[in-house]
Amino acid sequence: MSGTDVGEELGARAAQARALALLRIRSRALAVAILPAAVAVVLFAADAQGHLAGPAWDAVRWTVLGVAVVVLLVTVLVAVSVARARPAMSPTVPVSEEGAPDLYRLVRDLADRLDVPAPSAVALTPDCDSWLEDRTHRALRKGPGAALRKGPGAALRKGPGVSLPKGPEAPAEAADTAPVLVIGSPFLWWMRVAELRAVLAPVVAGTGPSAHPDIAAARRFVRGLDAAIADAAAPGRGPVRGAPLTFAGWVARLLLRACRGHAAEMERCVAAAASMRAQTVDYGLRIAAQEQVGLAYAGWDRLLTRVALPAWRMGRWPSRLDAGVVSALTELSRRDRLADGFALRLGERPACDLLEEPGAADEAASLLAARLFHGGPAESGPGWAPVAWQQYPDEVVDRKWRSEAARLHRVLDTLGVPRASAADPAVPTLARVMEHLSGPGGPGGPGEALAAGIGAAVAREEAEAPVHGGPEQGGPGHGGAADDPLDLWGPGPLPLFPLQPPRTGTELLADHVAAMVCCAAVDTAGAAPGLDWLDGPALLVGGERRADLAAPVLSLVEDGDPDPLLNWLAEVGVRSDKPVRLV
Repeated sequence: MSGTDVGEELGARAAQARALALLRIRSRALAVAILPAAVAVVLFAADAQGHLAGPAWDAVRWTVLGVAVVVLLVTVLVAVSVARARPAMSPTVPVSEEGAPDLYRLVRDLADRLDVPAPSAVALTPDCDSWLEDRTHRALRKGPGAALRKGPGAALRKGPGVSLPKGPEAPAEAADTAPVLVIGSPFLWWMRVAELRAVLAPVVAGTGPSAHPDIAAARRFVRGLDAAIADAAAPGRGPVRGAPLTFAGWVARLLLRACRGHAAEMERCVAAAASMRAQTVDYGLRIAAQEQVGLAYAGWDRLLTRVALPAWRMGRWPSRLDAGVVSALTELSRRDRLADGFALRLGERPACDLLEEPGAADEAASLLAARLFHGGPAESGPGWAPVAWQQYPDEVVDRKWRSEAARLHRVLDTLGVPRASAADPAVPTLARVMEHLSGPGGPGGPGEALAAGIGAAVAREEAEAPVHGGPEQGGPGHGGAADDPLDLWGPGPLPLFPLQPPRTGTELLADHVAAMVCCAAVDTAGAAPGLDWLDGPALLVGGERRADLAAPVLSLVEDGDPDPLLNWLAEVGVRSDKPVRLV
């Protein structure tokens, strides 16, 4: 037996030991629950045999019986609550085998090489991670069809997927108990096929421990406790139904606290055993592929926070986020030379070719990303429309600048700031903003008041804005029927993973002043809105991006010094006294 086999065996045995410890906790809890009933049986048996007679013992017997009945009823209540509680499940884009036969073939081949059961299905997540997810709970398997019944990507919505049996003659029942393989969608577009296979090898290897009955039972026990706690904390229940669920949640919390250490150690041992088993498959390539995982994460994070977030705030969702990852990482490679060898990798087959309709998959994952990270609705509608990268500068960047400039002037109007001198004093100009921020009193007076006004205006507009799409379109708060166990959008609060903390008033003021400057540059100096893959909205002057606007704007906003910005405007040819078109 090799060192790898020994390490895998030790990890598997350690995981099984922890699983047995978890099951012993369950058994002890059950023993405590039936202890009063056992005592009652002994007392009544003694009475039937003529022992422990007398009125005192009769009182003891019936008291113990009453306690036993109450405890058993409470035990049944807790057990039913744990059994019926819906476990948490990650929102994903299901991929059927008809929609990705090559991808399923790759996963099946990996499972065969690793000698483990194949995953039951494949799904995509808009994140740079991959994992196995157990979806065998009856609440998650009730009813046919896919989890995402709305939105783009019809070819991906033929159900949770076709089972991937290990071998041609494996029974379907065994495949139904296997976990679902969830793959980060950015990996498919950035990685090559061989790299994806190397990255997925340790993940697929985890199906081996998942098939062990003790580990599977321990996981079901822990997930049931977690689901019961979440179910008890759900709002909107009356006192009649809420009180029993609250008590069941309290009991589940006690048991989960006792299980936490064993559960964490069991999962660590399972991961170690899977990693050791996966060393037999593409181990050398896996080291290089992990570098691409880091790059994909860097590009995905920049794309979401710098490019997608401004569009989401404007009621637009980029429909090709995964394709944008490739463009962002290509630009990152050009600037920082962090992706050396990228040109050589272009000659290899990209992993997205494993999908029959990569465009539909990208669109579905992009919409899910908007849902998770921003709280957008589950499908397109009025005020929530897809936008292609070619349309991004005009439909997002230019509109963002002009709406922020309009808000800036509205706040100036509420503060009673006079219009700057011009042929038509009613038109908005950049000079008005600059004169106010650099006027008497320094930046502490007019700057702070204007920043507070903009912050209040932004908060007020966000609070008054209607839910994108409305109830019939599955917007936030109307994300499908709460009793539909397959509706992964769910009615809960979103976004689940907000990208950025709330912006301060000073940051908002700087953004609005910069937007006003960009509008003036477009209207008076022939500049144009553009898209930078790493930094988002960009100002193009003469076809080249001007990235030096932030410092002059901050000098004006924070110090009340207009000279750096005046010099910048003169260099670009912007007329601050000319009117600017607003939304």
